Amino acid sequence: MKRTGLFAALSILMTWPLASHLATLAPQHQDVYFNMWRLLWFAHALVTSPANLFNANIFFPELRTLAYSDAMFVEGLLAAPFAWAGMRPVLLHNLMLLAGMTFSGVGMFALARYLTGSRGAGVLAGIVFSYAPYRFDHLPHMELQWAMWTPLAFFSLHRACDTGRMRWGLALGACLSLQMLSSIYYGIFLVTCVAVAVPLLLPRDRSVPIGKVIKALAAAAVLSSVVCGLYAIPYLEARERVGDRRGEEIVSYGASAKNYLSATTDNWLYGHTASRGRPERHLFPGITPLLLALIGLLLRIPGRRPIAYLLLLVFAFEASLGVRGYTYPLLLDYVPGYRGLRVSARLGLFVLAFLGILAGYGYQVLAATLSPRGRALLLSVCAAGLLIEYRVMPPLAEFPNAPPPIYRLLARQPKGVVAEFPTSRLDQLPGPDPAYVHLSTFHWFPIVNGYSGMYPPSYFVRLDRLADFPRERGFAQLRLDNVRYVIVHGAAYAPAALVKLRVEIENSRLLVELGHFAADGRDDYLYRMR
Repeated sequence: MKRTGLFAALSILMTWPLASHLATLAPQHQDVYFNMWRLLWFAHALVTSPANLFNANIFFPELRTLAYSDAMFVEGLLAAPFAWAGMRPVLLHNLMLLAGMTFSGVGMFALARYLTGSRGAGVLAGIVFSYAPYRFDHLPHMELQWAMWTPLAFFSLHRACDTGRMRWGLALGACLSLQMLSSIYYGIFLVTCVAVAVPLLLPRDRSVPIGKVIKALAAAAVLSSVVCGLYAIPYLEARERVGDRRGEEIVSYGASAKNYLSATTDNWLYGHTASRGRPERHLFPGITPLLLALIGLLLRIPGRRPIAYLLLLVFAFEASLGVRGYTYPLLLDYVPGYRGLRVSARLGLFVLAFLGILAGYGYQVLAATLSPRGRALLLSVCAAGLLIEYRVMPPLAEFPNAPPPIYRLLARQPKGVVAEFPTSRLDQLPGPDPAYVHLSTFHWFPIVNGYSGMYPPSYFVRLDRLADFPRERGFAQLRLDNVRYVIVHGAAYAPAALVKLRVEIENSRLLVELGHFAADGRDDYLYRMR
C-alpha cells in the first residue's frame, strides 16, 4: 500500500495541474473523447446487451465497430461500476488515466525489487517506466498507460523459473492475458518479448528440475492462448472489413535512432529536442537512467540476468525501428497480429522497462558501497534527477460532462439512427467525429458518424455522399442508412452558409424540425426524417 501511495502521489505530481481539475479538464486531445466513449459504452453494453458488446453504436450500420480499435476490456470492466454509480465522464476518465500510470509504477517496483533486492532500485525503475517522455507523448491514449501487467509478467516469469511452481506459470499466463485485454499493442509486444526472454533466462536461472519449469511455462502458454484467442475473434471478423494496416502507415510510424534523443514539446528541460521526433516518437529515456545502467554494466553487476535484460533492451530498440530495422519485418511476416499494428515505435515502452531494470541494477551496485544515510542520499538525488528530467506541464482542455440541450431533446425521442452535420471531410479526418462519438453517450442511439483507430470502407463512401447534404445525393444516403434524426450544429457553419443550409432543408420538405437550442453563439437544430 505504501508503494501504491507513493506512485499515486508521483502520478499527481507529474501530471499537475490535472489533479486540481479532475472533474472538468483532461489532456487536450481528440482521443480523450474516444476514451470516454469506450469506457461508457462498455458500462452501457454490460447492462443492456452484453452479447453485443462489440457491436457499438458508431459507424452504423457496420457491426463489430468496437473492434476497429482497442476495446480496453480491463479498463472498461473496472470503470463500469463507477459509471453505473453516475460518476461524471471526465472524472472517470482522469481517474482511470492516473490509475494506469500509478499501477505501472507499482508493477515495475515489484519486478526491480525482486531482481535487485533493493527498494530504492524498485522506486527508480518505477519512475523510469511510468513517467518518461514516452508516457506523456501518449497521455491521451489511455490503453497505452495500462502497462502494469508487463513488469508483473516478467516477475511471474522469474518466479516460475526460480521455483517451477505451477501457480507462477498460471500467473504469467494471466498477466499476458490481462495485458492483451488492457492494450492489444502491448499484449502482442509482451508475448514477443517474453518469448525472447525465456531462452535467455531459462538456462541461467535454472535451480529446479527443468521439467517443472517447462510445465509451468506450458500452463502460461495454454492459459494466455485460450484467453487471447477468444478475444481475437471479433478483431478477426473486423479485419475482414477494414483489412491490414497500409504499408505507408507502418513505415511512417517506425522509430529512428534520433527519436530516442527527443522529448515532448512540454518537457521542462528537453522540450527543445522535440523537433527530432514526430507524434508518438518522442522516446528520450533521460540521462539519469542511462548513467545508472552504464555504471552498473561497467562495474560488472553480479549475476547474468542483467546481461539478459541488456539483450532484451537491444531487441526492443531494434524492433521499434519498424521496417527500417531487421526484426520487425520478420515479425510482420511470421507473428500473428503484427499486420494489424501501425506504430512499431510503441515498443519504446519495452525499451524503458528494460532500461529501468538496468538502472535499478546500477543503483544497487552504488548503494552496496554506501552507509544507510548515503543510500538515502543517493536515492534522493537519483529520484530528483529523474523527476526533473521528466517534468512536463500537460495542456488541458474542457470536455462535456453533461448533455447539451439538443441531446437531452434527442434522448426523449423514440430510438432511431442519427446523423450529425457537418460531417468530416475525407481530406481532413477525423474532423468533428470524436466529439460526436462522445456526445452519443448522452442518448446511445446508433450514429452513422464514427471515429476509431481504423475506418470501414463504407464510411468513406458515406462521407462522400453526405457531403452533398441537403441535396438529393445526401438525402439518398440518409434513407439508405435508415436515418431517423439529423442534428445540424450551427456553430460549425459560417453565418451565410448556415442560412443557405436551413433554406435548402426547408425547401426539401424531407425533414421536420423538432427543436433548436443556442450553442456556441448559434443554434443547434434537431430534425426528424419524414
